[in-house]
Amino acid sequence: MKFSFFSPTFVASSLFLFGLSACQKDSTPTDTTVKTVMDGAVTRLYDTLKPEQLDTISQSYVLSFLTEAEKNVLATQYLTFEVDTPATVSLMRHQDQKVLPFWLEDSGFKKTDLIVKNEEFTYEVWQKNVDAGKVELGINGFDKHRPVYFISVGAQKPGEKVRISNVSPAQQTLDTLRIGAFTYHDWSDLTLTDVPESLRGQTLFQTIRGRAREAHLIGAFRKTATPSSEKPDQVLLTWSGDPSRSVDLQWRTSPSVSDGLVKYWETGSNDTLSATATVFKMEDRLLQNDRYVNRFTAQLSGLKPGSTYGYQVGSKTGLWSNPATFQTQAASPEAFSFIWFGDTHKSPDWGAMAQQTLQRHPEIAFYSIAGDLVSTGLHRDEWDDLWQHSGGIFRQKPLMPIPGNHDSQDGLGAWMYQEMFSLPKNGPQKPDVPAEQTYAFTYQNALFLMIDATSPTESQTAWIKEQLSRSKAVWKFAFFHFPPYTFEEDYTDIRKEWCSLFDQYHVDMVMSGHVHYYQRTKPMFAEKPVSSPAQGTIYTISIGIPSDHKVWPDADYAQIRYKNGPFYQHMKIDGKTLVYTVYDKDGQVKDALKITK
Repeated sequence: MKFSFFSPTFVASSLFLFGLSACQKDSTPTDTTVKTVMDGAVTRLYDTLKPEQLDTISQSYVLSFLTEAEKNVLATQYLTFEVDTPATVSLMRHQDQKVLPFWLEDSGFKKTDLIVKNEEFTYEVWQKNVDAGKVELGINGFDKHRPVYFISVGAQKPGEKVRISNVSPAQQTLDTLRIGAFTYHDWSDLTLTDVPESLRGQTLFQTIRGRAREAHLIGAFRKTATPSSEKPDQVLLTWSGDPSRSVDLQWRTSPSVSDGLVKYWETGSNDTLSATATVFKMEDRLLQNDRYVNRFTAQLSGLKPGSTYGYQVGSKTGLWSNPATFQTQAASPEAFSFIWFGDTHKSPDWGAMAQQTLQRHPEIAFYSIAGDLVSTGLHRDEWDDLWQHSGGIFRQKPLMPIPGNHDSQDGLGAWMYQEMFSLPKNGPQKPDVPAEQTYAFTYQNALFLMIDATSPTESQTAWIKEQLSRSKAVWKFAFFHFPPYTFEEDYTDIRKEWCSLFDQYHVDMVMSGHVHYYQRTKPMFAEKPVSSPAQGTIYTISIGIPSDHKVWPDADYAQIRYKNGPFYQHMKIDGKTLVYTVYDKDGQVKDALKITK
């Protein structure tokens, strides 16, 4: 499937409404929004129930637990708008949702014999006649049923048009209900295939599947195996500036630690420098044993090229991390290497392999992950697993990742991913391409284009062309999650928009994931195999977790493929020579390639 997402502006404003806020505001909650009701309800549930009881919550219990005022908010403030003439609201509810939204029948909706279908789901149609004025609708449910309901609105009187105004949330998008329209912004290829004639032409309110999370309580509560404490952990290196003179550090503590500080020194020197960190209070409301954490970011600059530094992170009056080291890029040209992974999905199998990579290849300059770092990007316990399983390798070597569709979950954006990393802000200046999710950096004689394929393709084409046209790098690489050449899905738009530029400016290799197998293509130009890497681009796919493909059709563009994983890729660049080597978890070579320019 192809995924598309609302703009960052929509996501930021929606986080407050949806109850998936990135941080807790210092204000007195009032029962005026779905978010404030759910925030308060979750807090009271923690105070009322034992941890094991949280897993037994049912809709009947929730309804008895909430006040009448709270239930009224949940029944009326999920979606509101005004109509200027008497209208009929048609609510398309996925027929496999086991429990009706609690407010649906009480508010006057009646089930009809009408059916709406898309390529995956069948929806029963509920309808209600409303007078001119304000219309108020409630939550999808207390479960997390991802195919959330959507609505259409039409005039009661034939031939009349309904003018819709004052829609909340304000960024709600409207379309025309018809065959071929999509309803979920995070799944724009999932289009309607069956729409009753009586509903066609009405105003369609599109939505996102992430709205299923707004009031999620049933089977919702989670625990992290590694809750935060006063001692810094999850220490992570990245770059947002020049790798020869700067480095960024991120780490986590419990909220009781209010300030962050880095102590660092050039190895062999007695001089210790310090830098202060910014702090972000991150909330995962349903993480019962670690709801809030503080995440710190410090940016070190003015470093010496080609040098090794020791460092610790901590606070003025609190605990400190164990010492670690990092290296800056050399000022003069020299050979370097890096390692990249396909989908990691916070897997312990990937983690075991990843820890071995640093033992086998201690000389590498950095790591990269080509998307899907975790499986559910808005569950912070999965990020905790990722950092735990990695065994601290990223506190010694920077990690320069890109997001995948699992990191941007259900159309709600990748805000948790964004707060984990400090990355270059030199990507496309477009409202629908989030900062730091598409970016570029240069290391020695190589350009790295790190592209967010979950953002709109066309919005990034001009930026890619600009980066390639002005680069004088000997080697050019592109990382993005969705592979242009795979039998699983047809990414025509990527091949048209981006691969044509790779042909024009000769990108050497493209690294992707998503489809959970390994592949290296023949050199490709104009979507056809060519005879040598000098004439075309090599497209690679890898997978960092155990996998196995049952369906395995022929692919004339493939040079080598493996049905299963996990693998990792080691790339060494020495002047005009590149050595590409693929290893399995046991360190056995599975693929190798040498390119000399």
